[in-house]
Amino acid sequence: MRLAHPMPDWRKQCLLYALACCVGFANVAWSGDSRLQAPAVPAVEPRKAAPGAPNIVLILLDDVGFAATSAFGGPVATPELERLAAQGLKYNRFHVTALCSPTRAALLSGRNAHKVGFGDLADTPRSGAGYDAIWNPRTACVAQLLRAGGYSTAAVGKWHNTPVAEISPVGPFDRWPTGLGFEYFYGFMDAAIDHWVPTLYRNTTQVPKSQHADYFLTTDLVDESIDWIHTHQSLAPNKPYFLYFASGATHEPHEAHRRWIEQFRGAFDAGWDVLREQIFLREKRLGVIPADADLTPRPAQLPSWDSLAPDEKRVLARQMEVFAGFLAETDHEIGRLIHAVQAGPDADNTLILYVAGDNGASAEAGPLGNNDTRASVQSQLSRLEQLGGPKLHGNYAAGWAWATSAPFQWFKQNASHLGGTRDPLIAVWPRKIAAGGAVRAQYTHAVDVAPTLLEVAGLEEPLSIDGVAQIPFDGISFAYSFVDGSAPSRHVTQFFEQRGNRSIYHAGWLAAARHSIPWVETQDDDFSADRWELYDLDKDFSEAHDLAGSQPIKLAELQRLFDREARDNGALPLGNAAPWHKRISDRTSTPEPPTSSATFYAGFQAPTEVMPQAALAYRLLASVRLPKGDVNGVLISNGSNFLYVKDRRLVYETLAYDAAARTARNLAFVGQKPLPDSVTTAGYSLRKKNDGTTEIALIVNGVSESVGAAVPLNRSGTFAVGRYVAFAGLDTPRTGSLAGSISSVSITVE
Repeated sequence: MRLAHPMPDWRKQCLLYALACCVGFANVAWSGDSRLQAPAVPAVEPRKAAPGAPNIVLILLDDVGFAATSAFGGPVATPELERLAAQGLKYNRFHVTALCSPTRAALLSGRNAHKVGFGDLADTPRSGAGYDAIWNPRTACVAQLLRAGGYSTAAVGKWHNTPVAEISPVGPFDRWPTGLGFEYFYGFMDAAIDHWVPTLYRNTTQVPKSQHADYFLTTDLVDESIDWIHTHQSLAPNKPYFLYFASGATHEPHEAHRRWIEQFRGAFDAGWDVLREQIFLREKRLGVIPADADLTPRPAQLPSWDSLAPDEKRVLARQMEVFAGFLAETDHEIGRLIHAVQAGPDADNTLILYVAGDNGASAEAGPLGNNDTRASVQSQLSRLEQLGGPKLHGNYAAGWAWATSAPFQWFKQNASHLGGTRDPLIAVWPRKIAAGGAVRAQYTHAVDVAPTLLEVAGLEEPLSIDGVAQIPFDGISFAYSFVDGSAPSRHVTQFFEQRGNRSIYHAGWLAAARHSIPWVETQDDDFSADRWELYDLDKDFSEAHDLAGSQPIKLAELQRLFDREARDNGALPLGNAAPWHKRISDRTSTPEPPTSSATFYAGFQAPTEVMPQAALAYRLLASVRLPKGDVNGVLISNGSNFLYVKDRRLVYETLAYDAAARTARNLAFVGQKPLPDSVTTAGYSLRKKNDGTTEIALIVNGVSESVGAAVPLNRSGTFAVGRYVAFAGLDTPRTGSLAGSISSVSITVE
């Protein structure tokens, strides 16, 4: 990597030596000397890190909310986070974007997310450079800069910043973690992940599913991180490292071992209104919010707890118990990582930045929450004890997201309000930070992290990288606040926008316009009707008192500033998230997945996202050879769809939506006759019907047999030829390897 810095003396010396060697070699060759030997080439040492450069560990949680952890007054005991906070600083005015991918882009680049290409999620791109989900090469990842500055670099966990069409065995890989400065990557590429049977990658290669009976993703990610740190300490003890650890928790699906969930049984029976009040009082006692902060009221779109029926309360309380167990188990596992880091030889010179959330708490499951779908309360009640385990994908009700966002308004997606954009940050660096447990109130944002890391590493912001001119950082280092808690905030202006929800911060003031409710998918592009609000955050910590009516001049000033920032950041025109069918047709990166037909061969395995798109209808056929007699085995794994042979009968099984029960369940469609000895092709077809269901047919030797109709959910996962790849939510274990052979599989979109 070439950085636009002055050429160091060692590089000049190497170039001069190389030139001299070339001249000497030419002279020997011209003289006809037959004893030609290549001249010795001097070893070129890589650039060394600045003296005293610290190790850096950057930890990021997912969808947690400002007030979920006990370290910030929340109801979930997080002793490891509390222990860490007691060693360093707690920032209570740290901000993120209101969505996953944008926060990660801002955090790792030091620029506002739209400039990087992530005004929305990696899997919901739309037209416009600010929303195309293609990492802008003019906004280099901080790992590239640290690596060039002498650091070892690794990313473990959630990535979610690569275009979906590029999550492919054939790349391109320049927008994978390993193409953006991380020498090592172990984790997942999607927004959400099943913690029991995840699809993982090591660098750019998909990892086989674990066969361990008690496998759990967070444990695996922490183990991998500890192993990487120990290896680094053994082989490069004098070289600093940068570890970016991004947990999949607590993004839905909410999952945890039962022993963690059961610790919270009955803890939330009083409901979210009482819980929010309790959190608010604890926040004040801890000093993480000012004594004069006000608690904002419950939005009209959420019911009061007292208005719910007993069965509703039982279901919703269990949802929060599962979330609490998920967060508590995550705290325990990440605590193992922190203990390993702090047991290292350079523990006192290791900076740990722990961001407890990449956006606000998620209210996306709506007022009643869900298990796989927005099921009725009675449907959820029938499977309540399975919640949190491998058979259900669940998310809690929006009321719990509201409670754990205290004292703020609104949620994830709402970039207009602090409930969507303010999360805890904890900073620990024993050699430099002496204030154990102190609260820092400087205004900070995710874009400030990369400049901070460069400053502590003794590196300068480059003007260009490999000949590509760089956009200046939007962020400002907050390393000054490590030693001076009373220093004024240096971050003066900050722009926010996601899906038309927008706000602008400037010198203590915030103007905000909410456009949507997270659990209602809107395609309303009339942004002129959105009501603007105005808050003086220096006096109103929790954004409780709207001054728009009394301060119209200040509001107009900030609206003009927002317009300018939106234009400069590439956020115009405003828009909603792309609907699902548009996400398929508007792909902007290469290689394009085959859109009409493709053939795959024995042993092939890849993410379902890069397979031929089958939103409406497709036909899948496997070319097979089977022995006589009883045959069992898997032909195709296709995310939440499976084609297999059981007792010589062809079976298509899928995770489908049950409209009557308003939930998801697995359905198996079995052929009426055994497969003939002469079978050469076997498969299935899906065809959309006018009533919204999908007609399913099994195909043997070109003859179709209609076997019923369903609403397959087509969950993403792994496509594999000739073997079973586990998928959580399906109850019945599939048989193992096929007794026979598969030469190829063809898919045709119809």
